[in-house]
Amino acid sequence: QVQLVESGGGLVQPGGSLRLSCAASGSIFSINAMGWYRQAPGQERELVARITSSGTTNYADSVKGRFSISRDDAKNTVYLQMNSLKPEDTAVYYCNSVVYSSATTLPFGYWGQGTQVTVSS
Repeated sequence: QVQLVESGGGLVQPGGSLRLSCAASGSIFSINAMGWYRQAPGQERELVARITSSGTTNYADSVKGRFSISRDDAKNTVYLQMNSLKPEDTAVYYCNSVVYSSATTLPFGYWGQGTQVTVSS
């Protein structure tokens, strides 16, 4: 079993910054893609940013130029640096990691419990 623990959410004023972290632990052989998703009230969960094991990144158009995703494979951790935050960035942010638990098992996607980000003055 694999656990993902997120941290770094909170309340921030428009134009401010936050850095989210998500640490994976448990039965991990290797981690493929890692990503951040968000879900605002009444809306579907959407991809915010994603990074592959080779470091290739992709972002939602709404966050390009403001958010940056990175990963530390030695710590099994993915980060999301969020700058120039806007009220419309308010949502619960979830991390997702595609994990191989051994060299022979198929990968499986795990989710964190979510962390609230609120952008308001």
